[in-house]
Amino acid sequence: MSGYQKPIPQIDEESKPFWEACKRHELYMQKCRDCGTLRYYPRALCGNCLSSDTEWVKCSGRGEIYTFTVTYQNRGAGFRDELPYVLAYIELEEGVRMMSNVVECEPEKVSIGMPVEVVFEDINDEIALPRFKPLPE
Repeated sequence: MSGYQKPIPQIDEESKPFWEACKRHELYMQKCRDCGTLRYYPRALCGNCLSSDTEWVKCSGRGEIYTFTVTYQNRGAGFRDELPYVLAYIELEEGVRMMSNVVECEPEKVSIGMPVEVVFEDINDEIALPRFKPLPE
């Protein structure tokens, strides 16, 4: 964990509950109490109705790949050692989409619609990053 070289997320008041849940290896999303819209990334106002009345709800952590790209070149510290890697939008069962990496799968085997589940990468004592791996067939 101590050799992590990639940028580390900055935790603020809006995102703190999300990162606390990830640290426990749980995936939570904000839900608007006024219109019921789930949202990712964490923010103060609902993008649908602009309400600030928010609650945090636990998600299943399961979904499917909505779209993806495979990166073969990246000279950035920490990234170049993991080439090639897959960056994807994951559509969770709850309907919200989030961007993350697909892990534990060869890039050429990744496909749109592939079922995935969340796994967490502990990068330090405070932050665990959500990643997604294919569900067993």
